[in-house]
Amino acid sequence: MVSTKTPICDFNTPAIDFSLKGVDEKMHTLKSCKGKNGLLVMFICNHCPYVKAIIDRIIYDTRIFKAIGINSVAIMSTNPNEYEVDSFKNMQKIAMSMNFPFPYLMDKTQQIANAYGAVCTPDFFGYNADLKLQYRGRFDASRKESIAVGIKRDLFDAMSQIATTGQGPKEQIPSIGCSIKWLHSVD
Repeated sequence: MVSTKTPICDFNTPAIDFSLKGVDEKMHTLKSCKGKNGLLVMFICNHCPYVKAIIDRIIYDTRIFKAIGINSVAIMSTNPNEYEVDSFKNMQKIAMSMNFPFPYLMDKTQQIANAYGAVCTPDFFGYNADLKLQYRGRFDASRKESIAVGIKRDLFDAMSQIATTGQGPKEQIPSIGCSIKWLHSVD
């Protein structure tokens, strides 16, 4: 498992459209996922210890985001042949058992992860109402540890700011996580 950091936010980059199958067996697009105040696109997978450490908090926060007009979508782009737990069937099981409040989509060809420039799980892309990138940073300072009292909630604060102002914070700390397991080398 290789630990990887995300690049810095390239402000105002437009969100890239997608049409991916969700664990609900329906096709989801950028437009169908967007909220009135924006969209959080998350690249996650089932096996990653970084994701496992924060998934309950991701679920909690995305419910709050929805209430302030920011919808969320999770995309699984890692090669499921590397880890059986990342298979579509297991994605369905996890999404159902944890009651994900967001679509969980399979990027089987990895074209969407490549187009977004996703590098690790978790990798967060926070967009405003115009679907312009305003956040590309970490969830919080906890990494794989449990949350400490009073820890700065980077993603939560950023998405709350985006919902009200349309602008993300100028200072952002990169996310860190497991590298995406690619099917083949990506050019």
